[in-house]
Formats: sequence, structure tokens, C-alpha cells
Amino acid sequence: MVDAALFEPLSHDGSTEIGVLVCHGFTGSPRSMRPWAEHLIGQGWSIRLPRLPGHGTTWQDANRTGWRDWYGAVDSAFGELRSRCTKVFAVGLSMGGALALRIAEQHGDAVAGLVLVNPVVVVPGIQFRLVPMIAKIVASVPAIGNDIAKPGVDEGAYPRTPVKAAASMKQLLALVRSDLRHVTQPLRMYSSANDHVVDPRNGPLIMKSVSSPLAERIVLTDSYHVATIDNDAERIFTGSVEFIKQVAS
Repeated sequence: MVDAALFEPLSHDGSTEIGVLVCHGFTGSPRSMRPWAEHLIGQGWSIRLPRLPGHGTTWQDANRTGWRDWYGAVDSAFGELRSRCTKVFAVGLSMGGALALRIAEQHGDAVAGLVLVNPVVVVPGIQFRLVPMIAKIVASVPAIGNDIAKPGVDEGAYPRTPVKAAASMKQLLALVRSDLRHVTQPLRMYSSANDHVVDPRNGPLIMKSVSSPLAERIVLTDSYHVATIDNDAERIFTGSVEFIKQVAS
């Protein structure tokens, strides 16, 4: 039986120098980000890993929420860290990467830096463009989660994709994409060479659209989409600590 606590938000008050906001992805939960958050806690830093409204429960719950609810949760967590810490970083996976980018777009210099793993800001294809219409017809479609190369690992994502929530995510991604030029913070991105969820054009699009003077992209060759609990997880964890320390100093 899976430990239900893994799906719960994680909050830790450590150092007042560095705080890190940790954002999970669409139809996922804190479970996919918890090992990374715990690694950051091990550095003595303050951490907030919120559970997005409508996530970590049932896909039907997700259909009763939207991007403003999700952004509100991460923005509130960011506010807690900002009131406590001198420097606040944001890290995110997939749509969590889009939420981290939105935090950076909205809060400017209050965000010290970003670490993104397989972030998404655009989903090509006519099916996604039609998702607002599809949402009026069906409540869910086949799942997109659990894209992991490492055997025996399960992120605990929803077994169905909530279509109304996906239509709201479409609005979020368009908003984030249109404001990418406002991202000026140092940025490190990890992109899986074999990602079966996020289109490979996302990484290069983000890199060329942001205004960050320090922006680097690292390709992961041994993980799929949910790289934070895949074969390259340790590389992400140690690399993010290195990056945060470099920027903070």
C-alpha cells in the first residue's frame, strides 16, 4: 500500500538565507517532488512544496479547480518563503515548471533563480487546441502520467486526465508563454532526451524567449518525463544545489 503521506504538502522552516519553492505538475502530486524537496531540506534550507488544489486526490476533484487555484497555492507558498528568507528560488516539474516561470514573471527580482525539469509552455496538436470544446462533451480522457524509465517506480498520478482542468491549464500555458521575456532570473533547465509527455520544442522555446543573462540547459539521457524520480534524479538534486549555491553567493 502506498503511503498516503507522500501525497501531502511538505513545509520546512530551515535557513533564513535560502528558501526554495517546489512545484509539482498537472495530475501529479507532491509525491513526484518529495525526494528533491527532502534533498534540499538536507542542505538546511527552508522549503515549501504545496499540493495543488484538485491534485493528489481524484481526477474529478481536479475538474473542479483551475489554473488560478493552482497558481494561488504556489504564490501563497512563495509569499511565506519571501517573508522568511533573504533569497527565494523556485523549482518545478512539467506544469510545475510553468507555475515557477509565472512566479518569476510576476515577482521579478524577488525570485533569486529557477530550476526547471521538463517544463511545458506549449502543447502542439489539434486535440489540445480543441480541449475547451472536448471538455463540454467528456469529463476525462486517457492518462498522461507515470512516464518513467526506471522500473518499479510510480508517481501516483491520476488514472485519467481531467479535461476541464486541462482546458484551464491551456489558459495558464498561453499566459506564461506570452510573458517569458519578463523572466530575467538565472535559470537552469533539465530536459529529458526521451520525454513522452512534453513536446521537445518546449525547452528551446523557453531558452530563446527568456531574458535571463545566465540560462543553461542540460539534457538527461536516462530518464523520461518524471525525471525527478527517475534514473537521473540524483543528478538533478545535486545539480540544483550547486546552481542555487552558485547564484546565492
